[in-house]
Amino acid sequence: MKIALFSDIHANLPALEAFFKDVETRDIDAMYCLGDLVGYNIWPNEVINEIRKRGIPTIAGNYDFGIGQSSDDCGCAYKTDEEKEMGKVSIAYTNEVVKDKERAYLRTLPAHIRLEYQLNKYKLTVLLVHGSPRRVNEYLFEDREEKSMLRIMEQADADIMLFGHTHKPYHRILDSGQGDENHFRHAVNIGSVGKPKDADPRGGYVILTLNPESSCKVKESIVVEFIRFEYDVEKAAEAVENSPLPNAYADMLRNG
Repeated sequence: MKIALFSDIHANLPALEAFFKDVETRDIDAMYCLGDLVGYNIWPNEVINEIRKRGIPTIAGNYDFGIGQSSDDCGCAYKTDEEKEMGKVSIAYTNEVVKDKERAYLRTLPAHIRLEYQLNKYKLTVLLVHGSPRRVNEYLFEDREEKSMLRIMEQADADIMLFGHTHKPYHRILDSGQGDENHFRHAVNIGSVGKPKDADPRGGYVILTLNPESSCKVKESIVVEFIRFEYDVEKAAEAVENSPLPNAYADMLRNG
């Protein structure tokens, strides 16, 4: 079974369209979206409707939650006063342009999706969240202490946990087994379709492959593939520059 997982489109329609074109060549069995459909670009309604019309199971990102509630707070952890001011412009603009039907859709999105598989004698639990199981806007960076990451996954009963929010892809395999009994847990940040932050401007997503032998007992039995795809970055960047949004967001797209 091949499962495509994507996240953090952030109103970047050219990137989303390129993602769909790429994923359609991959012989996928299922597809899930881990949220943040809106914010930082000019196409929030179009992105929402592309997801809706395909019936893709989707969870709420922190930006989706804020816009769904007509809030002026996106739950973003801006570090500088400049970032905070730009963020205010972005959420105000998004609130202004999002239509009623699309806003109502954002309010219906669940906080997480749990999938349970019985592929063999071992149950396999896959948890899809945006930030973390604890908070929609918690950042799980790759350098998080192993004990902390394990505690989060154990408390959530997740053998495989997939998430976005940081826009920086990675795959960590942690062993929470006792004694001679291995129990491997996979923490996977799936990156960002429309606003990558890993110095690679290409969009990104993940394909998770499960097979009849996949289990928490065998580390290599769960395969995570990171996909990068080209899209018209300049079209997305120029759209920002021709809008009330800060030009810095255009530079971020160009530089990844």
